[in-house]
Amino acid sequence: MRLAEVQAFVEVARAGSVSRAADTLFFTQPALTARLKKLEEELGASLFHRTPRGMRLTEAGEAFLPYAVRALESLADGRQLVNAFERGGAGRLTIGAAPALSTYVLPAILKRFAVGHPRVQVSVRTGHSEDVLDLVLKEQVDLGLVRDLRHPDITSTPLYEDRLVLVCDPSHRFATRRAIGMEELAREQLVQFERTSSYTELTNALFRDAGVRPEAVMELDNIEAAKKMVQEGFGVALLPLTAVAGEIEAGLLREVALADLKPPPRQLVAIRRRDRGAPSGAVAAFLDTVSSLADELRAA
Repeated sequence: MRLAEVQAFVEVARAGSVSRAADTLFFTQPALTARLKKLEEELGASLFHRTPRGMRLTEAGEAFLPYAVRALESLADGRQLVNAFERGGAGRLTIGAAPALSTYVLPAILKRFAVGHPRVQVSVRTGHSEDVLDLVLKEQVDLGLVRDLRHPDITSTPLYEDRLVLVCDPSHRFATRRAIGMEELAREQLVQFERTSSYTELTNALFRDAGVRPEAVMELDNIEAAKKMVQEGFGVALLPLTAVAGEIEAGLLREVALADLKPPPRQLVAIRRRDRGAPSGAVAAFLDTVSSLADELRAA
């Protein structure tokens, strides 16, 4: 049984006329009549009485009509759903994100994304950039949000740049200074987070390049704890700007320039498996949302 035959049957039943149904479906009358005949042969029953006033359904036709209508409606719903998937208006999206991204950047992106794509179910898995890369390669997430990584099996889409900033409590002696040298910073209590974080690696590289080592280090396991320690006056910290922008704006932390150097920016990217082809559906819609927020992300 072909879709065109079912469609012909339903339209003739609605119109009560082969000629009117043929005009609606842009068929010739002989072609439409042939499809009706084929359907009747397949069902083994006559579906219409041919009368001078037009086509009237037989009992078999009356019984079959609601099923035919539901079949066409189900196919139409399926077509709309497929179109919604292609436009990113429906489906599922699984994202892997590095901790700083998932905590300080992703919520704003997902809020904007949810407004435009309420039928997409989103789930997020968090891990260090190398862990997220592994999730992408194993196809356990559709998209990874990480620092810039290189791997032959992935493609990367730039998102925004973040940078480390030196922050202290507003009552700290550094707060009134225009800039602090690395040697002076090395003598201060330094609050660090997550020894395996790429930001900690970058902080250590800054001290190595300056030829000094921090004399006192307090190590914590997350950025939030590091911020709280700095706010309570337990030391100073080099933290990602996106993680402390709100506290700086609210006056809870003070940003202090480094006299000797400017920490290099850290590129954040979205990664996908190369063999997945061009982004489509929910992935493409999510990347479009990130693009629409690019100016805000850069401002942060």
